Amino acid sequence: MKRRRTGNAQKFTIGMKKKLVVLFVLVLLAFVGLGVRLIFITKNNGEEYERQVLSQQQYDSTTLPFRRGEILDANGTVLAYSEKVYNVILDAKLLLRDQKFVDPTVNALVKEFKLNSGEIRSYLSEHPTSQYYILAKKLSYDEIKNFQDMITPGMDSYDADIQGVWFEPSYIRKYPNGSLACDVIGFTSSDNNGMYGLEEYYNNTLSGTTGREYGYLDEDSNLERTTIPATDGDSIVTTIDGSLQNIVEKHLKEFNDQYANNFRQGNGANNVGCIMMDIHTGDILAMASYPSFDLNNPRDPANLIGMPAVDEKGNKLKGESVFDSGVYITEEMLSEFSDEQLYQNYNALWKNFCISDTYEPGSVAKPFTVATGIESGSITGNEVYNCKGFLNVGGWDIKCHNTYGDGEVSVERGVEISCNVAMMYIAQATGISTFTKFQKDFGFGLKTNVDLAGEARTEGLTYTAANMTPTDLATNSFGQGFNVDMIEMITSFSSLINGGYYYEPHIVKRIVSSSGATIKNIEPRVLRQTISQSTSDKIVEYCNQVVAGAEGTGKTARPAGYMIGGKTGTAQTLPRGNRQYVVSFMGYAPASDPDIAIYVVVDRCNVQYQDDAKFATRIVRAVLTEALPYLNYPMTEELSEKEQAELAELREQMVTTATAEGEETTEEGEGEATEEETQTEEETTESEETGSIWESFDVDSTTGYYIDPNTGNLIDPESGHAFGGDDLPDFGDESIFEPVTEGDGN
Repeated sequence: MKRRRTGNAQKFTIGMKKKLVVLFVLVLLAFVGLGVRLIFITKNNGEEYERQVLSQQQYDSTTLPFRRGEILDANGTVLAYSEKVYNVILDAKLLLRDQKFVDPTVNALVKEFKLNSGEIRSYLSEHPTSQYYILAKKLSYDEIKNFQDMITPGMDSYDADIQGVWFEPSYIRKYPNGSLACDVIGFTSSDNNGMYGLEEYYNNTLSGTTGREYGYLDEDSNLERTTIPATDGDSIVTTIDGSLQNIVEKHLKEFNDQYANNFRQGNGANNVGCIMMDIHTGDILAMASYPSFDLNNPRDPANLIGMPAVDEKGNKLKGESVFDSGVYITEEMLSEFSDEQLYQNYNALWKNFCISDTYEPGSVAKPFTVATGIESGSITGNEVYNCKGFLNVGGWDIKCHNTYGDGEVSVERGVEISCNVAMMYIAQATGISTFTKFQKDFGFGLKTNVDLAGEARTEGLTYTAANMTPTDLATNSFGQGFNVDMIEMITSFSSLINGGYYYEPHIVKRIVSSSGATIKNIEPRVLRQTISQSTSDKIVEYCNQVVAGAEGTGKTARPAGYMIGGKTGTAQTLPRGNRQYVVSFMGYAPASDPDIAIYVVVDRCNVQYQDDAKFATRIVRAVLTEALPYLNYPMTEELSEKEQAELAELREQMVTTATAEGEETTEEGEGEATEEETQTEEETTESEETGSIWESFDVDSTTGYYIDPNTGNLIDPESGHAFGGDDLPDFGDESIFEPVTEGDGN
């Protein structure tokens, strides 16, 4: 008989089965829920999670810098270029993967780059996960080459234990000629953007497009890289002739060396500017002002010393007296300047005086008055006026430069001797409506749109027919009561002497790609015709007499071996009676068939009596004596022995090539002073031959000028101009023309 098995065998009951089914269903539902959730995550947040995954892998993204385009002069000389440099970058995380890398790497860094070992090790201990730390900046390729070989497999000096260091490329701007054409070129900021001049105006052209290199390790640990190369900027070829520019800047500096700290502390003048232009194209051949600065170090505070200080709005600080030309920066003032004060005075230094500052032009405006009268038919050019030394207009006695009167004055002689009275008569014959119309035709009150950053707006600084009074018309006729800037004036004057064609002035003539292909030629652009050819011929005839005539006010502007034409200017500034003047000379060469215009402005020369246009004419003479032979113009005038010696010395100096700053300036400055004394003697002799009322006056032993016994003013023996005497009364309403640089009319 079988024995029955007994024990505690557990039975799989129905209840247990139910629980198992419930558990299975719950697990199944959980998986279904997770699946649904995963689908939603993939659909809505897939890219975000993908980025998170990639960020946890070895991944890098490097910016590839572009090379900024070059700036070249008309002859192909490089004025600005970009040099590739490198920052030394430390990747602490990569270096600290193994302690065996630390010592070889640190020792190599110290040896090659003269870095501090303790500082590097301290940084590693404090920032072990850092992957970007700049150890050294802006090193040249020669400076990094040895270290580069140490970390490059296959090189003889390769060391596998040097890890965690790489080189970040970038570009820095270089200006091989230092301060040459600094006002024209401008410079770049630390982020490679242009500031001032061509660098700013053509910033988009010169700038390229940055590239990008992406790299990461994929799931199979393979390095994947994608590179978008940088696009280099285009280059610009300018109309500036580097040799002419060098000549101009040399003589502006000589002028400053001669007059700096002369009558007062400070530079030789508040500003001195010069522009040379091709009158048949609008090409600017040279443009410079003083003070200047080194483009490679534009923030050198030493360049500020001697400048008039400015306030936060850029206006010159006023001196204690109305007779002060400003408050001039000294070393002591520099030490007390805040960063903000430094920057606002740097801005004044960096501005291009030739396009940014406005002033009253003075008598260089007289040819425009004559041209307006002739072109409109208001005068024929054969008129003769009686100058008694003043003319009463609107109840005001407005004086001539010669307060004793010039007698019978023809239109031509009115330009030659710079007679204010003759100009006022011509303006009265022309009328307000016609006069203001022609002013706009000549471009007064309008921007020239020269391709440089910072051109001043003179709109509102000239009169309209609606707001001009007879007194305003009288003073405007000889260049007072309205404001211009230098580029506006020389552009307008060029149209007077080239047949009436007003060309838009420009600095750049061609844009070239990084591969050397010409992208764009910038052709001369005629905007309008201001006067007829016959009127233009008359103006050239009259202006030639300013230099060649026996009574011409611009005789001292004639260069050795050449005859030129032009017009002098001596403008009173605001407030009237402050004895502060802007003097100038607008000239052209050759006199017989003008091609080149030159304009020099001296803003408040550092002398006791500023109202003498010879401060400008002598600069013009010095510049053209070198420039015209360089431009291959044949001489037309017989040379004196003194002029022959002068030219021989210039040929020895070879000034048409770049010279070191300050080279041979002292000797030349002394020569110029001697020449001035000789000229003064010649002028005195000529005046003695003509016989004038002031010849009965006593002579000042220091200057050689006559002394008016009634006023004490010094009298120019040739022109009768009273130095230190203001010709204009304060009309009381000229404050509406407050200029950036305020600006008679000689």
